[in-house]
Amino acid sequence: MKSSILALALILSLGQPALANEGIKIPAPTASIPETGPQTAIFAGGCFWGVQGVFQHTKGVISATSGYAGGAARTADYRQVSRGQTAHAEAVQVVYDPAQVSYGDLLQVFFSVAHDPTQLNRQGPDRGTQYRSALFPLTTDQEKLAKAYIGELNRARVYDAAIVTKLEGAQPFYPAEAYHQNFMSRNPTHPYIVQEDLPKIEALRALFPDSFRAEPVLLPLTH
Repeated sequence: MKSSILALALILSLGQPALANEGIKIPAPTASIPETGPQTAIFAGGCFWGVQGVFQHTKGVISATSGYAGGAARTADYRQVSRGQTAHAEAVQVVYDPAQVSYGDLLQVFFSVAHDPTQLNRQGPDRGTQYRSALFPLTTDQEKLAKAYIGELNRARVYDAAIVTKLEGAQPFYPAEAYHQNFMSRNPTHPYIVQEDLPKIEALRALFPDSFRAEPVLLPLTH
């Protein structure tokens, strides 16, 4: 199966117009937090297919899992979350090696290319609170850094509008169904992936060349 990068190259070679999400490289956080050994962070930024794909292509990421955060275990399934009434956000749990990539680095990637943090309860064509921009800090240090970083970005006015990303605190994370995992890599020619998500991978490659991994780190799937 073609990789997402090869699919994107094919699209560009056919002379297609520039796609929506070209990304913007924003400044890194001015602060950092102590991190030793594998760490975990949770990000929500619209459809989890693209967010997972971005982090799977980021060096230092050990795994990226699509799932749900912000609601109850009994409603953590795609059919219910899609209705927008469960309090869940489509989210991605990232396990990473801080010797290679820090939480601050991941925040920079998240706000630069993984999604648009100025869109309230939507991303691109998707509408609803399940597509909100949110962070679920798992430690006090993560929460302090994320809050300070959002403040820095708003004061610097790096976007045309205010950041609407919510800090929702530590919440249980529920992995999504197997057919949602590695979706971008398994379906590089899916119309949604081509239109909404492959540009994010190209933006990551162009804006963060030192952090970009050509071959994504994929979740092992049982079926």
